[in-house]
Amino acid sequence: MTSKTYDFIAIGLGPFNLGLACLTDPIDGLDGLFLEQKPHFDWHPGMLLETASLQTPFMADLVSLADPTSQFSFLNFVKETGRIYSFYIRESFYPLRREYNEYCRWAASRLSTIRFGRSVTAVEYSDGGYTVHAVDTSSGERHSYRAGRLVIGTGTPPHIPEFCKGLGPDVVHTSEYLDTKSTLQDLPSITIVGSGQSAAEIYYDLLHDIDTFGYELNWVTRSPRFFPLEYTKLTLEMTSPDYADYFYSLPAATRRRLIDEQKNLYKGIDTSLINDIYELLYTKRLAGEVQTSLLTNSSLTEVTEVTGIRDRYTMSFRHDEQQRDYQLTSAGIILATGYAPQVPAFLDPIAGRLTWEGENPAVSREYAIDHDGSEVFVQNAELHTHGFVAPDLGMAAYRNSCIIRRMLGYEYYGIETSIAFQEFGAPVPAPIPETVAV
Repeated sequence: MTSKTYDFIAIGLGPFNLGLACLTDPIDGLDGLFLEQKPHFDWHPGMLLETASLQTPFMADLVSLADPTSQFSFLNFVKETGRIYSFYIRESFYPLRREYNEYCRWAASRLSTIRFGRSVTAVEYSDGGYTVHAVDTSSGERHSYRAGRLVIGTGTPPHIPEFCKGLGPDVVHTSEYLDTKSTLQDLPSITIVGSGQSAAEIYYDLLHDIDTFGYELNWVTRSPRFFPLEYTKLTLEMTSPDYADYFYSLPAATRRRLIDEQKNLYKGIDTSLINDIYELLYTKRLAGEVQTSLLTNSSLTEVTEVTGIRDRYTMSFRHDEQQRDYQLTSAGIILATGYAPQVPAFLDPIAGRLTWEGENPAVSREYAIDHDGSEVFVQNAELHTHGFVAPDLGMAAYRNSCIIRRMLGYEYYGIETSIAFQEFGAPVPAPIPETVAV
């Protein structure tokens, strides 16, 4: 064990904890350590398609909405890499996803507080602090680190339906797409199951090559339509501290209902991509019928593997509006079934120090999950308490500013608390003035 005790240890290094690393770097009174099991920063590598872009503007980078003067800003990145004029002339607020990944790697390379290749195995509490046990993934060497606080940012693992687990190598999650693309394209048929941006990007990518490889391409979703991402200005006000306050104040049952109803606010497809898909379908049809199907209202209920035939998987669906069952066969399946929250097993030894809302951590308004509300913080594990802003890159700098304020005991980065023109709750009645007897 190292003799040093850090102010905090952050476990996991996605964009959210990386942003915390950047924002705490200039703070002399806050000494942190960041542990990541991967050998280097890599953000959804299976979906780094060549032309795919973020759904948030470049200002939603690691730091700018907390500190636009930070050396870790996206604009400083494109300046230092000799691309600021190209980015300016491009006239798009939305960086390419590969570009954003490169930016995050650039930021990580400038920090001395990150330890890659450290897989955390357990966290224990004793003598007023936390001991984090980790294994070096390359050498197997064991390390222990000590801190007064923790920030958990291990992300959400891919969600795979139970009846799809254990099937052959041609059934993949979107997170594995680029690693398996060449194999999938050699198959006679491919079916994408699910909706959202990732499904749309993969469908568009595979549709380009449908003539070259000659496969049949299907896209099936249980949604009643291919929902566009709602991106109007007044809707964007919901990605704000104001709406997080409102959502947090609602009863748990209401929050659960809203999370399900608001999926098109954060899981929808870019309108421009929907238009590009339609344009490509229209163009390809000029040369003849396109071997593709787009099906909505269809819930996948079962997948059966049949060996020795051309289309080896039989997929059973239920059409929700017609209440009819039907089947499709496909040689390959891409599951665009999203990601699911999961409490890391390494927290088991300190579970008694944490607060719970059923199986999920009960996250405080300032993102803490310990009983004291000032020791263990989470990143993107608060969908059920704070709403759909939890995974939004644009709210990351705000959340990190709140966590930093809680750890320091004072506000280091100015936090805007009221930015919306609209009110999300019922207006509070003005007090009735007392009458004075004459």
